[in-house]
Amino acid sequence: MTARARRRIRIGIDTGGTFTDVVALDESTGELVSTKTPSTPANPADGFLEAVTKALRLMDADGADISAVCHGTTVATNKLLEGKVGRLGFVTTEGYELMLEIARQAVPDGYGNSYFWVKPPRIVPADAVRTVGGRMDFEGQELRPFDEEQAVAAARWFRDRGITTVGVCFLHSYANDAHELTMREVLRREHPDAVVSISSEVLREYREYERSMTTLVDAAVKPDVSHYVRSIRDRLEALGAAIPFYIMKSNGGVLSADEVVNQPITTVLSGPAAGALGAGLIARRAGFARVLTCDGGGTSTDVSVVLDGEPALTTEGTVGAYPSKIPMIDVVTVGAGGGSVAWISPEGTLKVGPQSAGADPGPLSYARGGTQPTVTDAHVMLGRIPPHLLGGEIPLDVDAAEEGLARLAQRLGVDPVRCACGVLEISAWNQANALRQVSVKRGLDVRDFMLATFGGSGSLLACRLVDILDLAGVVVPLNPGNVSAFGLLTVDVRNDYVQTMVAKHRRLDHTAVEKVFEELTDRAARALDGEGFARDDHRYARTVDLRYFGQAFEVRVPAPDGAPAGTVGMVGRVGTVDAQYADEVAEAFHDQHRRLYGYDFRDDPSQQVEWVNLRVTGVGPITRPELRPLPRATGDNPDGRALASHRQVCFDAAAGFASTPVYWRPDLRAGDTLSGPAVIEEFGSTVPVHPGFAVDVDDLGNLVLTRQERR
Repeated sequence: MTARARRRIRIGIDTGGTFTDVVALDESTGELVSTKTPSTPANPADGFLEAVTKALRLMDADGADISAVCHGTTVATNKLLEGKVGRLGFVTTEGYELMLEIARQAVPDGYGNSYFWVKPPRIVPADAVRTVGGRMDFEGQELRPFDEEQAVAAARWFRDRGITTVGVCFLHSYANDAHELTMREVLRREHPDAVVSISSEVLREYREYERSMTTLVDAAVKPDVSHYVRSIRDRLEALGAAIPFYIMKSNGGVLSADEVVNQPITTVLSGPAAGALGAGLIARRAGFARVLTCDGGGTSTDVSVVLDGEPALTTEGTVGAYPSKIPMIDVVTVGAGGGSVAWISPEGTLKVGPQSAGADPGPLSYARGGTQPTVTDAHVMLGRIPPHLLGGEIPLDVDAAEEGLARLAQRLGVDPVRCACGVLEISAWNQANALRQVSVKRGLDVRDFMLATFGGSGSLLACRLVDILDLAGVVVPLNPGNVSAFGLLTVDVRNDYVQTMVAKHRRLDHTAVEKVFEELTDRAARALDGEGFARDDHRYARTVDLRYFGQAFEVRVPAPDGAPAGTVGMVGRVGTVDAQYADEVAEAFHDQHRRLYGYDFRDDPSQQVEWVNLRVTGVGPITRPELRPLPRATGDNPDGRALASHRQVCFDAAAGFASTPVYWRPDLRAGDTLSGPAVIEEFGSTVPVHPGFAVDVDDLGNLVLTRQERR
């Protein structure tokens, strides 16, 4: 008997708070399969493996057919959001032991909050900070030698107190890391059980507080991320030997699991980044250049802005209470998911979230022991979602949802239907406020933007968000519950490298700049070599952080790319850094400064431009799945083809319930049009179409919702 030919199946898996989503791509045929399984919070690896095996069953394949697995994980994110970082140690330069306490002297929400704000606990308490003598200057010259005796004493102090996770950040180590490398060797020798992160490997740029915090966050999540990744790898090896395994990074790229354990902080926004990339690609192919994304899950909702298919990036992000100055997709997360709990404040007002029922015990309607009503329960009670999930795989207890909301309504002294509508209204405003943070607060006019909704609950409040924010409309991709998993199949391998080099533009040492770019590019090239990419396939992108002299923060601009022999730059001209090169970068800075702030100083010779950080991103490109067009309607009425039933649905408390058509989305065709009120269902999600809205099905199968008066 002839053995069957092995297929090449690439799998993307996104683990959420309620469901684990999976999309599998047969690279030879282009076949895409999407499905979901319940998440397993007690051990996320169980849900991961079940998702893989379920996808293989649907494709009639086995582990030997897997060519790669790409994973978006929330292990690091959840640890930071919950503030469960454990006991850490911190080693810094002598005389700077209060660096974390001083921080940036910033008060959230400005001076208006200064009388009420209480400084939160530091990530490392003051009594767990040790200092070591020795000092570098900002150019990397040694001013005082490293005090190894103090270093040994610090290592033994941590060992004797059972502190096994330590971050190291010495002053100006971005310019010369010799002292940090020596400190790490001392820790390895004196305290071999310690997990150690050093700032010169985590974030090689200046600003000591941000570099210290980023290093400590890296150290805090390293044990959990390492354990989780190794657990997944062991299970994958049971399916098939040497399956390539990648983890999604916050910057919109992926990294091999073997390397991620050395850079765990790069995964702090792993899941949300994949969703923004997937939605950005789909929206661009659909012809929408300006898009806000809304990824609604069981625990939270993640929002971002996408311009021309590219999500906005930032290095000023935070996860929970912890700033992390690494390149990440600019995502704002709000506790407004399907499992968000409705509760009454001590003042007697209705609140929704941020606490969530998650997947276990889940909403009341899950009948798994939940005790508080949630957003999902309100949708169930109002008929906006069916009495089951995943096409009937998970039945919902409608009576339990109604009883829970009735008890809540009684405490508030209102009608249960009005209470359920109030829960959804508060949730919608929570999501709208998050969308404002990434748009209006960035100077963007939301009226020019479409809203791309995805995730299991992302589309449930889409029409209400259009009304609140006056958006242009909504685009709902096919299989919206699996867009994040789909996004994992669209991302390249990316590695970011940075070096601080502060210099005024007029006195810029072009040779020194070129040397730093070459060193960063060489590091990126070696990393891509390790990932298995041929040198001819490498891509490199340069960026530079600049500011006007005297400003506190920088503006990042792209720089013309250089490339080592045998490689091709991503964009721009290839060449040596010279005066013309530097002037091009400065002109780009003036232009970007004007776009961001409305003014620039290009014509003012007294205002000098200052170069601050040089950056190189190495990219290993992958083959992206093609979006196939949906068959077009042949002129028949979609009611005769896709209308599945009618259900009593309430879209407004004053109007009450009304018989509403329910459509099965897989039976819709390109060119179909529908009018609200209606409900459109598919395997992983539901789209309630409010009265006054119209739906068009485009050529790629996206649902495009707009106000009828705007058509």
